[in-house]
Amino acid sequence: MNDAELVIDVKGLTKSFGGKVAVDGLDMQVRRGEIYGFLGPNGSGKTTSIRMLCGLLTPDSGSGTCLGFDVVRRTADIKRQVGYMTQGFSLYGDLSIRENLDFAARMYGMDSRRQRVDQALARLGLVERQKQLAGELSGGWKQRLALAACMLHQPRLLLLDEPTAGVDPKARRDFWDEIHRLAAEGITVLVSTHYMDEAERCHRLAYIAYGKLLTRGTVKEVVEASGIVTWAVEGGDLFVLADRLRGLPGVEQVVPFGNVLHVSGTDAARLENSLAPLRDDPAYQWAPARPGLEDVFIQMMGQAKDTYS
Repeated sequence: MNDAELVIDVKGLTKSFGGKVAVDGLDMQVRRGEIYGFLGPNGSGKTTSIRMLCGLLTPDSGSGTCLGFDVVRRTADIKRQVGYMTQGFSLYGDLSIRENLDFAARMYGMDSRRQRVDQALARLGLVERQKQLAGELSGGWKQRLALAACMLHQPRLLLLDEPTAGVDPKARRDFWDEIHRLAAEGITVLVSTHYMDEAERCHRLAYIAYGKLLTRGTVKEVVEASGIVTWAVEGGDLFVLADRLRGLPGVEQVVPFGNVLHVSGTDAARLENSLAPLRDDPAYQWAPARPGLEDVFIQMMGQAKDTYS
């Protein structure tokens, strides 16, 4: 990889609070124009990692650069070129959309404020609602306003911390369409999410649990590296079948997906031996299935608990 392409290049970032390690030796490389998904359960260290990258937190140890600036010594330079969208809505509910954006532009010390606000309103489809109070907006429109505020100073890097939590599916899709447009323009996006469908829309992703980075790569690379083998089964009374399957040698996951069970494990031979008698039962239809990201991450969470409990 050409170092000139790297917007984020950090090694060994570590941060503790009150003696508890929140992020433990994070290595991450993100290319220009890439949408990089950052996944993990609550309390896994995602937000702490993002705040170290954008200069809001100083790592206890580790080194690296963000936007070419040292993440320890050049935090002010990083902040000027990063748009950070926090969890939850952090703008002013008693101000209109336009007033919120104008206030944000003042805080950035921008010139040509009116022109910048007009451009942000147009880009995010907010022109017709610009006089509406922010506190009256639905989750999806609040999300658009927050993104518009992040984009006012034309950042080179967007750090989005679970930006679509509590937003309806259409608003989530519209948001991701906009993120892909920004990436196509050369803006780099690091986004944390709990949604597997959103993770699959990222160019690459990483999964963090208990402060440790467990895997990274494209969706295909992450799934293939997991070594998980999955069978899908349909038929009557899957709840009873699920109870029979749990605890069998080689069966590490039994997960219902509507009218189908996904039965997974990492030892293909043991899994096959355990399922063989059940596959002879004409009441059920079995077929190999491609494991999904959810299968992979559930597997990782089980392994992480064993390691860090």
